[in-house]
Amino acid sequence: MTVQVTGAKPRDREATRERILQAARSLFGEQGYERVTVRMIAAAADSNIALVGRYFGSKAGLFGAVLEGEPTIAALFEGDRAGLARRLAEYAAERMQHPPESPILRTLERSAADPEVAEIARERLLTAVLQPLEAQLGAGADVHARARMATAVFLGVGAMRRRLGPESPTPADVDRLTKVFEACLAG
Repeated sequence: MTVQVTGAKPRDREATRERILQAARSLFGEQGYERVTVRMIAAAADSNIALVGRYFGSKAGLFGAVLEGEPTIAALFEGDRAGLARRLAEYAAERMQHPPESPILRTLERSAADPEVAEIARERLLTAVLQPLEAQLGAGADVHARARMATAVFLGVGAMRRRLGPESPTPADVDRLTKVFEACLAG
C-alpha cells in the first residue's frame, strides 16, 4: 500500500501562514521595510523562504498582507453624513500631536519612497480611505474630486507632523479643520 503525503493539514498551513505574518509584522515594525529580508522573516517564523513565497508571493505581498491587518479609519465613515467632517477633523487633529501607534504604519510612513511600498500604500489609500469616503459621499459628478481633496488635507496633516514635529491642536484648530473638511466634502 502506498501512502500519499498531501502536505500539511489546513490548520497547520494556517498556523504557518500566521507565524510568517507575525514575524513579518514584528521585523518590519522594528527594522523597517528596506532592512528586512524574506530570509530573516522565514527564520523568525521557523519556516522557509519557499513558504513565504507560496503564501504571499513576495516581500511586497507579505508587507501588503501585514498592512491589511493594521487599524483603519473605517469607523470615521460610519455614522451620519452630517458629522463626517467633524469626525475627520478630530482624527486629523489627533494625528497632529501623535504619530500612528502602529509600528507598521510608522514603517509605511518611513518607507513611502520605496517603489514597492509606494504601490502598496497607494492601493491601501484607495481601498481604506478614498473608496469608503466616496461611498459615504454618495452619488454625484464630483464625488471622486471631493474625496481626493479631503484625503489630501488628511494626508497633509501627517506630512506636517513628520516634518515639523508634533503639535497639540486647540479646539479652534479642530473647528478650522472641520470647516476645511466641510468645504472639501460639500457637493
